Amino acid sequence: MSKETGQPASPAAVDGQASNARDVIAIVTEFVRELHSQGAHSIEIAPSSRIERDLGIDSLGRTELTLRIERVFQVRLPAGAVSEAETVADLGRALEQARPAKRRGASRKRTAPALPTVSAPTAASTLVEALEWHEKQHADRLHLTLLEDETATLGTLSYGGLATRARRVAAALVLRGVMPGDRVALMLPTSLDFFVAFFGILYAGAVPVPIYPPTRLSQLEEHVRRQAGILGNAGACLLITMPEGRRLAGLLKAMVETLKAVDCVADMESASSEKELPGPADPGAAALIQYTSGSTGDPKGVVLSHANLLANIRAMGEAMQAGSDDVFVSWLPLYHDMGLIGAWLGCLYYGAPLYAMSPLSFLTRPESWLWAMHNYRATLSASPNFGFEICLNKLSDSHLEGLDLSSLRMIANGAEPVSAATLRRFSERFGRFGLSASALAPVYGLAETSVGLAFPPLGRPPLIDRVDRQALSTRGIAEVANAEDPAPVEIVACGQPLPRHEIRIVDDAGRELGERREGKLEFRGPSATAGYFRNEEQTRALFHGDWLDSGDRAYMAGGDVFITGRVKDIIIRAGRHLYPQEIEAAVAAVPGVRKGGVAAFGQTDNASGTERVVVIAETAETNPDARASMQERVIAATTDVAGSPADEVVLAPPRSVPKTSSGKIRRGAAKALYEDGRIGSDSRALPLQLSSLMMLGIGTQMRRLTRLLKELLYAAWWWAVLGLALSTGAVAVLVLPRLSWRWHAVRRVCRAALAVMGVPLATSGVDRVPKEGAMLAFNHSSYFDALVLAAILPGEPAIVAKRELAGHLLAGPLLRRLGIPFVERHDVSGSLEDAGTLTSLAREGRVLVVFPEGTFSRRPGLTGFYLGAFKVAAAAGLSILPGIIRGTRSVLRGEQWFPRHGAISVEIADAVAPKGTDFEAVLKLRDAVRDAILSRCGEPDLGGLAKPEPPHGVQVGQ
Repeated sequence: MSKETGQPASPAAVDGQASNARDVIAIVTEFVRELHSQGAHSIEIAPSSRIERDLGIDSLGRTELTLRIERVFQVRLPAGAVSEAETVADLGRALEQARPAKRRGASRKRTAPALPTVSAPTAASTLVEALEWHEKQHADRLHLTLLEDETATLGTLSYGGLATRARRVAAALVLRGVMPGDRVALMLPTSLDFFVAFFGILYAGAVPVPIYPPTRLSQLEEHVRRQAGILGNAGACLLITMPEGRRLAGLLKAMVETLKAVDCVADMESASSEKELPGPADPGAAALIQYTSGSTGDPKGVVLSHANLLANIRAMGEAMQAGSDDVFVSWLPLYHDMGLIGAWLGCLYYGAPLYAMSPLSFLTRPESWLWAMHNYRATLSASPNFGFEICLNKLSDSHLEGLDLSSLRMIANGAEPVSAATLRRFSERFGRFGLSASALAPVYGLAETSVGLAFPPLGRPPLIDRVDRQALSTRGIAEVANAEDPAPVEIVACGQPLPRHEIRIVDDAGRELGERREGKLEFRGPSATAGYFRNEEQTRALFHGDWLDSGDRAYMAGGDVFITGRVKDIIIRAGRHLYPQEIEAAVAAVPGVRKGGVAAFGQTDNASGTERVVVIAETAETNPDARASMQERVIAATTDVAGSPADEVVLAPPRSVPKTSSGKIRRGAAKALYEDGRIGSDSRALPLQLSSLMMLGIGTQMRRLTRLLKELLYAAWWWAVLGLALSTGAVAVLVLPRLSWRWHAVRRVCRAALAVMGVPLATSGVDRVPKEGAMLAFNHSSYFDALVLAAILPGEPAIVAKRELAGHLLAGPLLRRLGIPFVERHDVSGSLEDAGTLTSLAREGRVLVVFPEGTFSRRPGLTGFYLGAFKVAAAAGLSILPGIIRGTRSVLRGEQWFPRHGAISVEIADAVAPKGTDFEAVLKLRDAVRDAILSRCGEPDLGGLAKPEPPHGVQVGQ
């Protein structure tokens, strides 16, 4: 029958459809042979063959297959029909709905509608307040546009429209008995319903729990069964899903005790009333529970408050200079934090229009993302690394003719390991289409800190560290590789901690490590979660004091964080987290597979930019036909659990999978055997292999223990030396009659202490320090700064100190004997007198030494400078010599008392002379000195703007 006329199709049309079906089967057959070169002979391809279960084609493979069909037939397949296709016949039917391919180019360029610049709701304390602020200010302003592809839209929402519809959903929720604090699950694809439902839940005072939807509606029931663990842990009282899901209410109620109903947005909006909504939420109340994808075995729901989310949105926006003039194009899934918070809620807060498409649209036709950025002149976007690889590997130049990406200011690469090769290739290829290398931004974050934790400086091209492989793998030191090194480890810098957030690297004992030392990454900040929902054990493991464990290993260098690997065994497949224990349990249930003899792990696939899923299954079966059938069932079991088939299944003889003495699977050892090609190669050699691995583990533990013992002994020695030096110096200061003699003795004692501690000290420019009439301004990194300066500064320097030390029983008399001036921190009249005292000292010929930052923090970086010291210098006509201290932060970091080995250097730069005494001259003097220090200190800029004057007006010392 003809769809247009309802009349029987002509014989020619029937023949054409049959020919198309044969051609589709031919294309699929050729593709499967390439995809499964070794096992393709056992795969029978027919119209009824299921794409994933029978043919082993996952979402990435589906992308390539779609492109091939479109290329052969010169058509454009409908993205929805392709993503919903279950069988080869479904692909043929999608072909019947295709439209002719059109040539893209500059003539098709679109722009986002011109919107006036608006400010952000900086006073908002909850997400609802942020939405209502925009609704009150500009209800008709475009908030988001839902895209089918780069040109076709499925609908739009204004701020007023979102708020109005969300309040209707909230009223329906209240009518259904949802109370403030209740959890409501969201299982919706990228659609307007998702956005409306999310805020409807917040308006009702409840907590949204997004979970990922099934890839295809036909999988809805089995998918929901897998999500029962999450729903049960969350105690969800209601599930909002597609209309097709309502029939599952009875099943889900039986599986999840707390679940009262399954509903859809359309029904809720149509049935809502003028029900009174709860009052404003507390900023500390939960606004979201973010579950890790696939965490059905041991669900971990990250609880995030309104305050957490707004703090993260504001910090990210500050780092990327976001504003209402930006345009964000996203294909990221809304059940994932980067798409939900980073893309959508960030745009909502700053008033920037969002153009969102389904992840399935991107996977089906990846060029749609690039062309949407072209059409709407996007300034911001983001993707996991595998998304960049898809664009590199699946798109030919014919897909990109006329593409213009010059509008992009930042396109973040995060959510999974960032590949240096991917960044280089993407920058090189798409630089030809206007993409600036400085727009590529490798970032780092995790759900436990809302989404973002580290961003690179805006406008900096990707920074790639070439590290000596041996030093990193055996000693945990990220030594820069020699230029001749044939195989260095390339690690991408993922940026610096967001404003008001901190990162530290610790060893296995929880002590902080210095620069370029690999260890566990911990963090803290206002975005950090309070813990996991209803999981006290995992919450306790998450926190180390007020620091949170990221589960990643990393090192810091120059203020940037470099991620070296994941502590856990999570497999990241196309941006989705897969849990190996779930795959192992499903495969172990396949008849013929030995229980407890399955190992699943991920292996980096450089071609796709993501991870391959490898499954090793023990079996005693030797019949080739039976083994082929078993392999198919293992692939099907993996697909059921993970949503995509395993990339490789190895059927190995019994006792091939290594285990611990208690019977736990040793996935790391299994991966090593697999990569060496030794899985099941010789069962008699397996005990020897295990013994070797165990010895290697013992050796690693012994080296770690030895290193720990050395560090403990060094710390004890360090403090003993410091105590002796302080005692000796104090005696000298008290007994020697002349100031010059006292300083000479202190200098000798401090130099000797540094030498005995084994702290290398390099200096340059010290000869620039005059004997009198000058000021030295240093960056401040550690309490250790004072001892270092005392060791190298000539004469009798007047190192300015806070007045609290003047009253100290021991420090006060000693500092006075050294001629140290004090400044008052709180009493304004007293501080003005102190400023006069400093000016008099300078005019008398004393060399003043100040720390214009006022204090120091544990976080690397140069903060803003107070103006007090520069006022004094300008008033006295003193030149200021910028001083740069490097290394003391690593030796003794703020908030810790465990010293580390490290080299220290001090540089004195050329003097900067004041050019007047007015306020403008003081500002110029400060800025010139700060610029000189910043350019040499090797740490990021944490506060170039002027600091407000402190209460005492002259905070120049710690």
